[in-house]
Amino acid sequence: MPTYEYECSACGHVFEALQSITEPKLSVCPECKAPRLARLIGSGSGVIFKGSGFYETDYKKKTVPDSDKKPAPVSTSCSSCPMKESGGCSSA
Repeated sequence: MPTYEYECSACGHVFEALQSITEPKLSVCPECKAPRLARLIGSGSGVIFKGSGFYETDYKKKTVPDSDKKPAPVSTSCSSCPMKESGGCSSA
């Protein structure tokens, strides 16, 4: 639920109220009881992260160094080669 900030134009009292978005605006000042409240435009609240912490490396893609990359294996068998029967296969 959002927190709204109100100010009374009669007495100058400023306070915050925790309200649902669907609730109507407050209109009566809790201090002087005058019906002259105005909801102030606030900066809003930022995102609140709860937990042990979030780190820069948590969501980064892991890259594999070039030295760890292995080339695709080359088949030395021609059993499935379509050119074996025609004699065009060089490893036959």
